[in-house]
Amino acid sequence: MIFNFRLVSDEVENFRREISIDADSTFLDLRNAICDSVGYDKNQMCSFFLCDENWEKNREITLEDMGSDSDQDIFLMEETILSDYIDDGQKLIFVFDYLTDRCFFLEMKKSQAGKNLKDPICIASMGIAPAQIMDFNEFEAKTATAATSAVDLDEDFYGSDQYNADEFDTEGFDEMTFDE
Repeated sequence: MIFNFRLVSDEVENFRREISIDADSTFLDLRNAICDSVGYDKNQMCSFFLCDENWEKNREITLEDMGSDSDQDIFLMEETILSDYIDDGQKLIFVFDYLTDRCFFLEMKKSQAGKNLKDPICIASMGIAPAQIMDFNEFEAKTATAATSAVDLDEDFYGSDQYNADEFDTEGFDEMTFDE
């Protein structure tokens, strides 16, 4: 079976890649195909996230085990087979720049049963990919500009600045302790 993925970026409007890959390939194979299609260095840390229909991140599939102390299972790209986690319409996020949390959005558009593909291929390419690594100062400047223009945090945002002690409900507070 062959999977066809569409890849887009929220940074570059006219950027798109379509990649065909065998369903029995690993997430590492998909990562390599993406990097090859956009000219990225394969030595950078990256991860895939399986997402729900609203692009909310669920399971992470990472390039390397970073020695997490959590009790969650670690899924490594080189060991994780695409067909075990991907169905038609599956959405994924591919984080290629950990420092600034920049990513590509992928969706599995269709599968072709009864066919195999030895190596993944980029079947459509449009636009120029964003730079793989953004200068951190440039990133901070962009986020600061976006944050100041996005929301005016005045009293309408926080609510009234009038405090009335009679409206404060103390029930339950006497039972709280902050001792360890």
